[in-house]
Amino acid sequence: MRDTFPLLVKTDFPTVYRARIDTLQANLGYRCNQSCTHCHVAASPQRTEEMSGETVDLLLRYLTLRRVATLDLTGGAPELNPHFRHLVVRARSQGVHVIDRCNLTILNEPGQTDLAAFLADQQVEITASLPCYLEENVDQQRGKGVFESSLAGLRQLNTHGYGQPGGNLMLNLVYNPLGPSLPPDQVGLEAAYQQELATRYGIVFNHLFALANMPIQRFGSQLLSKGQFAPYMDLLKAAHRNENLDAVMCRNLISVDWRGYVYDCDFNQMLKLPLGANGPGHTHLADLLDRDLTGAQVRVADHCYGCTAGQGSSCGGALAA
Repeated sequence: MRDTFPLLVKTDFPTVYRARIDTLQANLGYRCNQSCTHCHVAASPQRTEEMSGETVDLLLRYLTLRRVATLDLTGGAPELNPHFRHLVVRARSQGVHVIDRCNLTILNEPGQTDLAAFLADQQVEITASLPCYLEENVDQQRGKGVFESSLAGLRQLNTHGYGQPGGNLMLNLVYNPLGPSLPPDQVGLEAAYQQELATRYGIVFNHLFALANMPIQRFGSQLLSKGQFAPYMDLLKAAHRNENLDAVMCRNLISVDWRGYVYDCDFNQMLKLPLGANGPGHTHLADLLDRDLTGAQVRVADHCYGCTAGQGSSCGGALAA
């Protein structure tokens, strides 16, 4: 896999400073039951990295000491970490809002048949990948049979109360383009998703997040191999909007990897760019228990244009929707 990192480090991206941290995003490991072509983590069933119980306990301590409101769990498939349910239960008992970034197909895996019920019982918000409402497009990007398995997962979640109008169990879907293009308008696309999924399959959900593909890991490697990297970067930079800078996720979020090291965002984590613009090296979460990062400078690179292009893109979808 060809690495885009050397092409991204030198940048003219604007300076970004942190506000108060309200979200701790934790990558629980790179093991996944899928190997998606757009995955910026390069997760797969063959990956073995996973967060230890000791680091999970450190997450919980940080949440308490720093009074962080939201714990955002990602992977790989975060549910495959053996400490996933312990972490969710403990965080919820502390009053922390928990988000599970679920690939939907994990709900149908052996040993996970009660996962949907567990998530509903803990009132976990689910943000689930579904790059299209058409089978051919999803299977092309994520593997044969993934679309049907995703629908089965969505039906489970709907059965347990997720995505229902007026309900309190939030189900968000995530769209990303198939190739090197910007996502369409999130509001219009959400309406289309809701109509098509309801009409075709009887499935309901709350919100759609439209995300741009980041030019790193598998997707970045594909861009290089097809000669599309430079044109895609030109597209992102030409569509940059300064007004999106106030809402980028790195202002209110820190990203923690499976070992406990901290980054300004999940994408920086995948590029191994340490926390902060001028830091001497990698920072561990244990060193931040008594440290306020408000006002600190964020480490940026050229991939950051993926967050500010057009309507903007973050873990919570478009910035200008």
